[in-house]
Amino acid sequence: MSTSTRTAKAEMMIRKPISEVFEAFTNPEVTTKYWFTDSTGKLVSAAKVNWIWKMYDLTVPVEVVLVDPNKKIQIKWGADEHQSTVVWEFTSLTDSKTFVQIINSDFKGTEEEVINKVIDSTGGFTMVLAGAKAWLEHGVELGLIGDKFPKEMW
Repeated sequence: MSTSTRTAKAEMMIRKPISEVFEAFTNPEVTTKYWFTDSTGKLVSAAKVNWIWKMYDLTVPVEVVLVDPNKKIQIKWGADEHQSTVVWEFTSLTDSKTFVQIINSDFKGTEEEVINKVIDSTGGFTMVLAGAKAWLEHGVELGLIGDKFPKEMW
C-alpha cells in the first residue's frame, strides 16, 4: 500500500482571518462549538491534553508535538495501536480568507484496517472543517459530530 493510501486529507477555505481560524483549533472554548465536547487544555507545544466526546463516552489522549502560531499544529492522538499523527496547516489567502489543510497519517493495522481508518478520518475531518466553517463564518453550531452516530442508533 502506498503512502498516499495511508494518509487522510481534508481541506477547506474559511472566510475569516488566519489568527481567528488558528485560534479555533487550539482553544477548546471555540473548538467545542464544532468538534469535541470538552478538553483538558489548550493546544500549546509539548502539552498533553484529553479531548472528550460526552455523547460517545469517549476520551482521546492528545500529545502536542508542535504549535507554530498561525501556521501549523502537529499532534499525536489516540493510544497504542490507535495512535496516529495529525497536522493542520494554515495559509492566509487574503486578510479575511484562510485555507486549512488537515492530514492524518501513521495509521496502524492490517491493510483493510488502515484503509478503513483513512476513509473514516477523511470523512471525520471534512465534517470538522465544515463545522468550523459554519461556526466561524455564521455562528451556527451544526452538531455534525454528535449527529454522525446518534445515541438512538446504539
